Order: sequence, then C-alpha cells, then structure tokens
Amino acid sequence: MLNVVVIDAQGGGLGAAIVKKLRDRYGDQIDILALGTNVAATTAMKKSGAACCATGENAICFNLRSADVIMGGIGIIASCGMLGEITPLMARAVAESSAKKILIPMSKCNIIVPGTLDLAVKDLIDTAVDAIAPML
Repeated sequence: MLNVVVIDAQGGGLGAAIVKKLRDRYGDQIDILALGTNVAATTAMKKSGAACCATGENAICFNLRSADVIMGGIGIIASCGMLGEITPLMARAVAESSAKKILIPMSKCNIIVPGTLDLAVKDLIDTAVDAIAPML
C-alpha cells in the first residue's frame, strides 16, 4: 500500500482538493494521511476523505518518516512558506525526506519555476494526482 502524505496550510483548500482527487482516482489503493499546519487545514482535508489526519509542526515532521509520497504546494519546501505557516523544521523535514515529492507550483510563495505550464489549479492537481499511478 502506498502511503501518501498531503500537507497544507491556511484554509486547506488545496490540500482538500488533492485529497478528494486522490480518493476519487485511487480509492483504497493508497493510504492518505493529511497533515495540516493548523486545525482549519486539517479539517478541510479530513472532510475531503483523508483516512488519517494530524496537525502541527511535530506531527508533520514525525509522520513524514513513513511517507512514500509527499504532496502539496511548492511552499512546503520553503522555510516560512505559505504566509509563514511552514516552519524551518517542517520545510527541512519535507526536503530531507526520502519520499517522492509531488509539488504543485503555486506563485503565492514567491517561488517561480521557469518552464512550468500556466495551468489552472484544477489542472495542476490533476497532473499531480496522475503522477501517483506509476508508483502503484
């Protein structure tokens, strides 16, 4: 079983959309663990179908140890990303994890990735979720 961790901050809208799309596409083929920087983000992902959820810096750093795949906005690898909700320890834990990282290029964290397509967020999520298929 593939362990997919979805990380989000703020209101959890991106993470909730990722969780829903993963659940719709892969059903019980994967385990989804939603990790939020705050309760609002975690709750949004839980409502979208995450099997298990946790909140906060320690929960994020600890649970990445068992991840096969980490998904979220690109800001999860940036210290103080997502309007400061990603702590340096969280960013380091994501970056140093041996898990595959599927990061959605969002410009809100002042990170620009040249060569990425200018797609709608929905299309970026679809592309990110499609990247899981070869790993099953």
